[in-house]
Amino acid sequence: MPSVYLSRPIPDTVVHELDCLFDLSVFAEPRPAARAELLAGVAGMDGVCSMLSDRIDDELIDAAGPQLRVVANYAVGYDNVDVEACTRRGVLVSNTPGVLTEATAELTLTLMLDLVRRVTEGDRMLRRGKGWTWSPTFMLGTGLRGKLLGIVGLGRIGAEVARLGEAFGMRVAYAGRGGPKAGTPYEHLPLGELIRAADVVSLHCPLTPETRHLIGPAELQAMRPDAFLLNTTRGPVVDEAALVEALRAGEIAGAGLDVFEREPEVHPGLLGLENVVLAPHLGSATRETREAMGMLCVQALRAVLVEDRCPENALNPEVWR
Repeated sequence: MPSVYLSRPIPDTVVHELDCLFDLSVFAEPRPAARAELLAGVAGMDGVCSMLSDRIDDELIDAAGPQLRVVANYAVGYDNVDVEACTRRGVLVSNTPGVLTEATAELTLTLMLDLVRRVTEGDRMLRRGKGWTWSPTFMLGTGLRGKLLGIVGLGRIGAEVARLGEAFGMRVAYAGRGGPKAGTPYEHLPLGELIRAADVVSLHCPLTPETRHLIGPAELQAMRPDAFLLNTTRGPVVDEAALVEALRAGEIAGAGLDVFEREPEVHPGLLGLENVVLAPHLGSATRETREAMGMLCVQALRAVLVEDRCPENALNPEVWR
């Protein structure tokens, strides 16, 4: 049987499928494997099922050995994988697109609703035992109907967030690489114009060298003082230190974050701010979604190592050709 290394525990149904198909080795602890542990774990493996915290590069391919054929990345984003290095070394890479769209979009709307209606802020107040009395002006938030939702990156998840925003009566515009997208019903705006106009800016672009710190001091200063920022894509898309200063200075009204620049660390300046909602990377964290992500990894590993074919979700299919 081909050998596969799984770098973190995943849903039992997926592990069972992997165990039936492969000689499976699992790093059984819930924490990320240390680099030395990861390199030792992949040695001699034909396939690897990696997590977004695992750096897949020349060093890892060397540690695995020349028989390594496929890396199935348990995430839709793959900024942790040096795809060019894998391609150069003849290793096919896959990801898990599509199956986490709804879950991540729902989490984005959860953060937005929580933020604009001050739910977590109110929860913290009650848990502190602070006295309060209802009044017509007590803890006023803002509604969504008629507000402009600015989507940065109108891929699968961004488009689903747009659709859900419309269900709340929001107007939608978007910015992204390559200009306007054919067949899209929303207005396309340059990023700078979108940031200045939007009531809510929601980030859904991949992390690349071009998008690292895409939202920095200048962009935050350009946002409206009553606008909100949401990030459910990758932490380094936002300059976290600049965000803390912008929130403290009242340059924007608030932020909802599911991802962080140095995850799992969170900038300490965010922790004391009332106008921030923080979640520990829960975007795809539903049982159904995490199982579906795992099954896509199973399918990719099986395609390459058992069926000798290129999987549909290959990121570098040219390796197969």
